[in-house]
Amino acid sequence: MHHLSKVMMDGFKRWLKTGTIALLLTLSLGLSAAANRDYGLPAGNAITDGRALLRYALPIENESVRKLQTSLEDISTQLRAKRRWGGVTSDISTAERIVNRQSELLASVAEAKQPEAEALIAQLKEGLATMRAATEAKDKEQIWIKRSEMLNLVGQLQALMVGEYPFEVPAQYSNLPQLKGRATVEVVTDKGKITLVADGYSAPVTAGNFVDLVQRGFYDGLEFVRSEESYVLQAGDPPGPEVGFIDPTSKKSRNVPLEILVRGDQEPTYGITLEQAGRYRDQPVLPFSAYGTVAMARPETEVDGGSSQFFFFLFEPELTPAGLNLLDGRYAVFGYVIEGKEVLEKLKAEDKILSAKVIQGGENLVQPQA
Repeated sequence: MHHLSKVMMDGFKRWLKTGTIALLLTLSLGLSAAANRDYGLPAGNAITDGRALLRYALPIENESVRKLQTSLEDISTQLRAKRRWGGVTSDISTAERIVNRQSELLASVAEAKQPEAEALIAQLKEGLATMRAATEAKDKEQIWIKRSEMLNLVGQLQALMVGEYPFEVPAQYSNLPQLKGRATVEVVTDKGKITLVADGYSAPVTAGNFVDLVQRGFYDGLEFVRSEESYVLQAGDPPGPEVGFIDPTSKKSRNVPLEILVRGDQEPTYGITLEQAGRYRDQPVLPFSAYGTVAMARPETEVDGGSSQFFFFLFEPELTPAGLNLLDGRYAVFGYVIEGKEVLEKLKAEDKILSAKVIQGGENLVQPQA
């Protein structure tokens, strides 16, 4: 009995350290709507697609490419609204006008990258012509396919517009890995494969810590430790008494600060929740509004207590008014799942991560200098 009590107490302590997001997730059923602003986001309902959020999170200021993006994204709204073909045609016309003003798009691209940008613009023109023909034929399936392809091209074009890394991380965090850009990570589980993008433009320390641990093979073989249907799927708890990553060189636990970039700010806020900072209505650049949002877990009472554990947000925003919710500003989002959402739906506690590897952008990881 004594041994059982000790096991239960150890489990309870671990829950206190890693599971306290449950209350907030429950409370988040009451989401409050909030208008999008800054970073070129369109007004209206919150964006619930991870790929779109990643596009809007890029630190670029080209108004034309933002309008191109929103016109293509709006096509889905028109198609869902009883196939408003006139609206689809209008969106395509807007996109065509923008790509035909090539100089406006190229104005934000460095000269060395302009040939690549010109090739993307040529592909966009060709794709839009195909979309127009599909619209005239009222071929909904073809429009969906081409829209996705066109938005991927827009994302590539936007990536070419990013110049130098936009800010410096505070010196007190120079002992931590930093992701100065983006990295794509493939997570293979016993239920299938998930692909996510870690965004170092918005969360360089949090994303850098995750990518570093992926490259170390830290997550390979670990089980998912927490699963709450329609809420959260959590992983990253190593075997043994530790609940985070122990640096093999220093023999000390690595902790990462809470890191949140607010729309309109030039650099992230560190070490404090937005609520503690009195910024109740401010919105993060990376919000909890997409199924498959990836965020750092931490003890509720330790703002800078994150280490290796992370969670996938499994909430369906369509069920309630989407927008600012109780997780935004309290936990650090560092990326979104872009493929494999159907796998997330299957995974439960005690399922396993077989492997995690960086498949693109590994060169953007900057290790701390000795």
